[in-house]
Amino acid sequence: METISFGPPAPVQHPAALAVAAVGFNHHGRAAESNNDLCAALLAIASHDLRQPLQVIMGAHDILAKTLDGVEQAQLARAEHATSKLSDKLDQLVDALRLFEPSSGARQEAVRLGPIFTLFQAEFAEAARLKGVRLRIVPTRAIVASNPVLLSGILRNLIRNAIDYTPRGGRVLVAVRRRGAAVHLEVRDSGIGISASDLAEIFKPFRRVDTTRPDGLGLGLFIVKCAAAFLSHGIEVYSAVEHGSRFVVVANEAPAGVAATIGR
Repeated sequence: METISFGPPAPVQHPAALAVAAVGFNHHGRAAESNNDLCAALLAIASHDLRQPLQVIMGAHDILAKTLDGVEQAQLARAEHATSKLSDKLDQLVDALRLFEPSSGARQEAVRLGPIFTLFQAEFAEAARLKGVRLRIVPTRAIVASNPVLLSGILRNLIRNAIDYTPRGGRVLVAVRRRGAAVHLEVRDSGIGISASDLAEIFKPFRRVDTTRPDGLGLGLFIVKCAAAFLSHGIEVYSAVEHGSRFVVVANEAPAGVAATIGR
């Protein structure tokens, strides 16, 4: 079983776990200032200039869907699937770039995990069913000190990856475990696992373990890493080839008496 961890705190039970630096952030969790101008320009391009033609394509699809039939409808369905994939990848790019905005100083607040888990159950149920993967998201009443948008993005990427890399008949489990004042948000799967040589590479941008897959930019885990570093959350990974993986987000329990928000 190979392990890797970065961010606070280092797991006591795994003293030899490899530590990985939080690329793109300084010790205060802020984006490096030298990247701000470039990232602001890229964010503007991705969020505006690239979205406009995509919206035109989606609008044209809606019109054609009302007039075509038969074989043409099947071809149109393929175009819709490709457009949806493109939209998803664009969303990932925008999410990654927003982490480097100087104005993105998302303050931590008390976040209820229960409603977030409920939303994820509805969001990923169909994808898991079509893949033939059993998805179980255990209800929880835990409240953590975090940011609802960034934390949801972290978990969404981990759950999506778990489903994508788990073969038909496999299982994905999402659950919360308390460890003293820390709350461990775990995403486990019975998928293909990650080799020791790939484990230290998976959080780098544009790195993909399975290069035979035609989809994906290799940004999902990079976004996870940067968002976790920004929030001062820890990330731990335990994996073995052909025996699945376990990704753990380590957050602090929210102080008692603080009004909690619901993740969006």
